[in-house]
Amino acid sequence: MLVTVALLLLLALLFLSVPVAAVLLLLGLLLSKFFSPLPLEMAMGEIAWSTNTDFVLVAIPLYVLLGEILLRSGIAAKTYQALNLWLSWLPGGLMHANIVTSALFAATSGSSVATAATVGTVALPEARRYRYDERLFAGTIAAGGTLGILIPPSINMIIYGFLTDTSIPRLYLAGFIPGALLALLFMFTVAVATLLRPERGGIREARRISARDRWQSLGHLLPPLFLFLVVIGSIYAGIATPTESAALGVLAAMGLAAANRRLSLRMLATAVAGTMRTTAMIMLIITSAYFLNFVLASIGLTDRLTAFVRALGWTPFETLLAVIALYVVLGLFMETLSIMITTIPVITPVMFALGYDPVWFGVLLMILIEMALITPPIGLNLYVVQGVRRRGTLQEVIVGTLPFVVTMALMVAVLIAFPQLALFLPRLFS
Repeated sequence: MLVTVALLLLLALLFLSVPVAAVLLLLGLLLSKFFSPLPLEMAMGEIAWSTNTDFVLVAIPLYVLLGEILLRSGIAAKTYQALNLWLSWLPGGLMHANIVTSALFAATSGSSVATAATVGTVALPEARRYRYDERLFAGTIAAGGTLGILIPPSINMIIYGFLTDTSIPRLYLAGFIPGALLALLFMFTVAVATLLRPERGGIREARRISARDRWQSLGHLLPPLFLFLVVIGSIYAGIATPTESAALGVLAAMGLAAANRRLSLRMLATAVAGTMRTTAMIMLIITSAYFLNFVLASIGLTDRLTAFVRALGWTPFETLLAVIALYVVLGLFMETLSIMITTIPVITPVMFALGYDPVWFGVLLMILIEMALITPPIGLNLYVVQGVRRRGTLQEVIVGTLPFVVTMALMVAVLIAFPQLALFLPRLFS
């Protein structure tokens, strides 16, 4: 009864287009009012203070700022052209550069939206120049941008780790192999699509690319690799925590922007303003979610839900399939951060009680969240890429991403069949 009431309240408020943070807060207040003998709302101030001053969450605005600086630094264009020289011989040409550039920027910014916007701005003019199938081309940018969630550093992994009390460095390690494998599967999807219909791959450049051109271009790949080493390397070298590594990444990004002659007070002001807007939205949702988590635990909803699932007699695998189906459906209608905040407090205790590893489930959840970014009608990356295109229709971008949705579903199946793909590095380094 309690689960049903909570679910109906949540769906009703979302259906009324109430902002997600307000939905979570109202749901917590209503559940506290009707199902708890204690005035749980009295704890709201303490919860808000402790959540917003948590050292782990300081990493969120820093990673957002890192992505904003990269977006305006001009590094993306040079990286993209260098990768084009190395990958243009593959079936699909520039579309492989889209995916690999997205993977590199995902490994520095931690933001899928920033990655899609950055790569899209640089790549889409090239699609028109060389007559690529713009639907598939846009699909590679939208899908490649989702790698920002899975490949560390990842803002979504920080939120998952915070809400489930899971080690963020272990989550980062777990994301490396699945993230690289998913990028390779995206490239394989592009190759198959262009081999089946060569006209999708556009026209090739007439000039011959020499080995000298390729080797000289490697210098343009150093900035994102340098940022990756600063952010991730400082964590595993024991120099910095995930939060401190984000601060180091911001300093390194500013240095690269200065070397590229793009660092100015105006650019920093724009980057900081964008960071403040994004961070305010994220932190308001997290604060409301933490209050809701407190209420759910206080009234015993999570324990009752776990007992209810066990009483159904489902096997752990059947429960996992039901959870995957739930996230696929939610991804059609909800924004990714909203999905995580509203479901993690309820779903993860059940999955952990069934014996699933928190780190492995976190990686699986990241892939499902990635899928939500490119599934209509709410897929955020679809709108980002269409906004950069500024021509054609959103439906064209949707059609172009469909092959990559199938690829992500395949990756989910692979991760279930071979969980060691996610758990190998965390166990090795433990």
